[in-house]
Order: sequence, then C-alpha cells, then structure tokens
Amino acid sequence: MSSATRFIPALFVVLWATGFIGARYAMPWSEPFSFLAVRFALAALILLALALALRAKPLSRRQAAHAVLVGALVHGVYLGAVFWAIRNGMPAGLSALIIGLQPLITAVMAGLALGEKVLPRHWAGLAIGFAGIVIVLAPKIGDAVGGVTAATLAACVFGVGAISAGTVWQKRCLAGADLVSGTLWQYVGATVVVAAGSLAFETRTFVVTGELVFAMAWLVLVLSIGAIFLLMHMIREGEMAKVSSLFYLVPAVTALIAWVLFGETLTPLQLVGMVVTMAGVAMATRR
Repeated sequence: MSSATRFIPALFVVLWATGFIGARYAMPWSEPFSFLAVRFALAALILLALALALRAKPLSRRQAAHAVLVGALVHGVYLGAVFWAIRNGMPAGLSALIIGLQPLITAVMAGLALGEKVLPRHWAGLAIGFAGIVIVLAPKIGDAVGGVTAATLAACVFGVGAISAGTVWQKRCLAGADLVSGTLWQYVGATVVVAAGSLAFETRTFVVTGELVFAMAWLVLVLSIGAIFLLMHMIREGEMAKVSSLFYLVPAVTALIAWVLFGETLTPLQLVGMVVTMAGVAMATRR
C-alpha cells in the first residue's frame, strides 16, 4: 500500500461525515426527494463530461444495468429513505443508530454472496464498533421520539438494507468496470428513484438561499463525486466487512464537526464512545 493510498479510508470517513452537515443546511430550503434528484442529476452531468474528457472505457449493457441497480440502491433508496424519515420526524440520532447496523448487515451479505470469510476478531470488531456508536448517540436518542412511527422506522431499515445490498452487488458484478463510467450509470439509477419520489410525494419547491446553494455544491462535488470515488475504489480493492466497518466512524466524526460548526454538545461519554468505535474499526480492518 502506497503512502497516499493508506490515507484514503480516513479521507473517505471525513468527507462522508460532512454529508449529514450538508443535509442540515439544505433541508430547511427544499424537500428531500427533490433536492436529491437535482443533486444526482448534476453529478451525472459532471461525470458525463469527465467521461468524455478522459475517454473513459464505456460499460457493456450488462455492466450498465448492474451499475444502475447499484446506484438505485446505494444512493437513491438509501438516501431517499433516510432523508424522508428524518423529514417526517425520525430523530437523527436514532436514524443514525439504525444506519449503524450497515457494517454488520454487509458482512453477513458478503459472506453469503461473495464467500468472504469473516474471522471471529472481525465479528468482535464489528460488535465493538456498533457498541461505540450506541454510546456516541445515546445522549441524542432521547431528545425526540414522537416521529418514530412504523413508516419512518421501516424507511430507515429499508434504507440500510439497500446500501448494504448495493455495496455487495458493486463488489460482485462491477469489480472490473471503469470507475467514471460505472459511477455515471449509478447516478442515472439514483436520479430515476428519487425523481419518482419527488413526483409522487412532493411539491418540488425550492427556496434559493446561500445555504442551499452551498449545500448543493458541496454535496455534488465533494460527496457525490469525491467521496463516492473513494468508496468505489475501496470496495474494489478491499474485503466488504473491512470497508463497511469504516461507516462506524461516521457518526463520531459528524458529532465532532457539528460541535465545531454548530456548537452542539459533546459529552465525555460521547468521547468514550468515539474511542470504543475506533478500537472496533481497528480490530475489524487490521490485516
């Protein structure tokens, strides 16, 4: 592993964590499905221009179909379901806790679909990482529970199942595909999913503000292109259980960023939870 490559996981975690901050800036000014539809469409256009400029190797029809499915699951269903749940009252802390199940679900799916062997210490690391997430989010879970309904809970569970299945499908069917072309088709699939949700459930109203423009630019360029390229690279090069365990670090990093930007409280218990989470991820990803 080169000196530059070994920084990819840390960079990915930081960039991915800023997605929740970007969503916080954007949600007061737009509806979730409509915002995501514009975000994914812009990302697809940028990637199309990039693919043409770089003369990226096109995907076969079969590969393109797989990429559309992966994008529909990893971006469209996952983000659409979680954003919808939070918009309809699901506490962000509780939704993040449910999303924290993703590494465990992915490890099980990867074992069944890819034949990857998850050692006992990997399972222990995944369990410790999840325990750390519980500790980090515990102070926030009790803030509001009125929005926890069967619909919002089902949306979060459905979303975490979608991203788990999508990452495994990416590893299984698109391992050799060009990253630029593959990600382009992913956003085609994602745009279709959230655009359908926008047409079915929303008024498609935007209030153009500086916060909305900043959030859109950041989420398109830094998240939808930068962070996703890093994720696709790690999926291609690593074992799924190890890659997915990095998602355990996201709530802790998000809490740190929110503390810096918004002055949100960060208790000693949450700091302990962050240390526990990092210990679990280190155990799960150690070679």
